[in-house]
Amino acid sequence: MAARHAAKRWITLVGVLLVLLAMLGHAPAARAQWRSVGESGGSPLDAAGDLSAARGPAPAESVVPGQADAQRLDEAFTTTLPRGHGQIWREYDLSEYTLRVTATARPEQAVIDWILRETGYEAWHGEPLAILSASPRRLYVYHTPEMQAVVAGIVDRFVASQARSRAFSVRAVSVNHPNWRVKAQGLLKPVTAQTPGTRAWVLQKEDAAVLLAELRRRGDYREHGSPHLLVNNGQTSVVSTTQPKTYVRDVLRQGDAFPGYQQETARIDEGFAFEFCPLLTLDQRTIDATVKCTVCQVEKMVPVIVDVPTAQAPKQKARLEVPQIAQFQFHERFRWPVDQVLLVSLGMVATPGGSGGTTLAGIPIPLGDSPARGDLLVFIESKGSLGDAPNTAQQPPPAIDRNGRY
Repeated sequence: MAARHAAKRWITLVGVLLVLLAMLGHAPAARAQWRSVGESGGSPLDAAGDLSAARGPAPAESVVPGQADAQRLDEAFTTTLPRGHGQIWREYDLSEYTLRVTATARPEQAVIDWILRETGYEAWHGEPLAILSASPRRLYVYHTPEMQAVVAGIVDRFVASQARSRAFSVRAVSVNHPNWRVKAQGLLKPVTAQTPGTRAWVLQKEDAAVLLAELRRRGDYREHGSPHLLVNNGQTSVVSTTQPKTYVRDVLRQGDAFPGYQQETARIDEGFAFEFCPLLTLDQRTIDATVKCTVCQVEKMVPVIVDVPTAQAPKQKARLEVPQIAQFQFHERFRWPVDQVLLVSLGMVATPGGSGGTTLAGIPIPLGDSPARGDLLVFIESKGSLGDAPNTAQQPPPAIDRNGRY
């Protein structure tokens, strides 16, 4: 019996020795692969041929015990990237811009957003294989040389301005009838606006001041805030003049105790919201900006009476409300000279704040429950960089083809 146990122990020991010898036989190849990836200097992407050759050695990374083999396998697959379309790797320094923008937590996101606006979302999520990523100091791009040239031009527009704040005047006004255009027609130079029912123009600052003075003389003139914005180049500024409106959305049953239900309320933000994101050209003479407007008006609350019977009140009823909402959204991109004013007419839309739409001699007279409608106008004027003299150089903005992109 003892001899049998001793034989089994010897067989087990021999098996362990054979396994160890097999593992030692494969170890040199694994160590060689690790050195070729992790100790060759630079990023694993450098093995693709054209990728960021000037970088120093990559910092060593800790490996969780038991996951070393999986990490080696991942690095083996990322030593090269497909280059069927001639893609190249580029890194762009954003520190001159991001270090000066303190109003937002991630200023580098604005660079990503403008690249996507200019190139289109699909250019980075199909063929050819592409990479677009940003850290607080650097932008990483893997794409064709043609696309790299576009990206470099956008980055230059951010870095060259050194993220200096620029003052803008944004005025949202409305009149009950669009007949203001009769006298102003000669002052306005049309620009393209793609949203149905809208119109856009540029005009000289002096003519814009005259037009505003004429509009103020009308009895139906209403101004929905005239904030003076301080906007970092490329960043988004939001102006909101909304007020909450609460209503009963539903009733929830709660046993048989009186009253046996609880009202569920909800809120609608009624009013006007405006988003403005400007990016100046390298010569600081032209503004390239996205304009987004949202108008929400609660025309009325439609009541609904529902049965909520309980043991104490079997015929009990409750009232809930269904809002009737008029909403308008506008989102477009414009380019115009710095020394001129952009005027956008959103058309006859729901008036922020709401008032009766009927007028007598230009004075609003509310009749019944008719919702307010008016021609909503947005004036956008650059007041110049802070601490700099206004830029009076005049040059026509170059034509751009965005293929319908913002």
